[in-house]
Formats: sequence, C-alpha cells, structure tokens
Amino acid sequence: MMKKKNQKAIDEFLAHADAISDDLLVDAEEMLGTLPFILPVLRERREIFALSALADDRICRPPTLPPKTAELVALAAAAGAGAEHCIKVHITAALKEGASRDEILDTILIAGMIGKTRVLASALRQLGDAIPSGEKDAPSMTHSRKP
Repeated sequence: MMKKKNQKAIDEFLAHADAISDDLLVDAEEMLGTLPFILPVLRERREIFALSALADDRICRPPTLPPKTAELVALAAAAGAGAEHCIKVHITAALKEGASRDEILDTILIAGMIGKTRVLASALRQLGDAIPSGEKDAPSMTHSRKP
C-alpha cells in the first residue's frame, strides 16, 4: 500500500490535471510545430493524460540530448515503427529544431537499414536452420509411402 504522503502528493498533482494537461498540449504543439491528433483524444482521460503526457514530454526532451538530436531519434523510431503520421510530425519538428534535409534523409536511411537488417537477420537465421551453410539443397521433405 502506498504511503499516505505519497498518495497525498499524487492526489494534489491530479487535482491540477486539467491545467497541467492544457499546458502539456500547448507545449507539445510548440515543440512539434503541430498538435498530433491523438493528444486531444487522450486528454479526454485527464488524469491518465496528465501523468502520461508529462512523462512523454520529459522523455522527448532529455537534458542529455540537444532538441534536434532528440527529434532525429524520434524520427528514426517513427520510421522504424512505420508510423506514417508520426514520421510527418517529427520531420516537421526536426526542421523546426534546425535539422537539415540531409540530416533527416540520413536518419531515415539509417532507420530503413535497421529495418532491413531485422528482416534479413530473421529470414537468414531461418534459412540457416533449414539448410545449414555449405549445403546446396534442403534435406528431403518427402516421406516414403507404402504402395
């Protein structure tokens, strides 16, 4: 069971969930240059949104990475996930943070290379299991049938 003082702190935070959520929506739009459509929908659950969006905000702008780098990382993750709308949002945000077209292109190419590697690594392992390296053909898959 949670300690009373910690529960009180959470309750006090959540008492301000509406105002915090409004600030987080404004901050997200300023950071990204647009407001992703999912955020207002998620905001319908104000307490969950306040907690989740605050964590996401902190993750997206860590003190250890410059904002441009953080946006390029987000773009790579969005590209790797195939999240079309997120890709668009993070291209815009990366440009806003000073990324060049070449930096954005290289980020997308790296994400694509990792995606390709994921496909190849899995498929080539399966091939190696089915037909070990150095063998020309797969072991016979036919079963003898009795007449």
